[in-house]
Amino acid sequence: MSVRQILKAKGHTVVTVRQDTTIRDVVSTLAHERIGAVVVSDDGEAVAGMLSERDIMKGLAEKGAKLLDLMARDLMTRSFTPAKVDMPILHVLDMMTQGRFRHMPVVDNGKLAGLVSIGDAVKARLDILELEAASMKEYIGGR
Repeated sequence: MSVRQILKAKGHTVVTVRQDTTIRDVVSTLAHERIGAVVVSDDGEAVAGMLSERDIMKGLAEKGAKLLDLMARDLMTRSFTPAKVDMPILHVLDMMTQGRFRHMPVVDNGKLAGLVSIGDAVKARLDILELEAASMKEYIGGR
């Protein structure tokens, strides 16, 4: 299963914030959308960074309440590896596990095409395993 197949099922919608968005507004967006991360992009196409709950918690520990007045650019993770649409989901899952991150922007031809979460990757893996198990049962049962 590829990233493209996951995006086809879940959609290509990605919640983004601009680099000059305050952390206060980012937190509000995360809560309102019930998500764990946003893509930081000034134009909705080029990915400048990722900003997750984990980044905010780390910032809160370091800067205290004044963190809320900082901008997304001040906390975002700038070094990230985007997924490609034709990338196998098992590769994405491995990258997330090794890199210890839970959200991965998907880029196609240099433009933001979607977002894959660890939950998306695990669900896809479970779907693959269920299909394989069903195929084995059918084979063993002689159908």
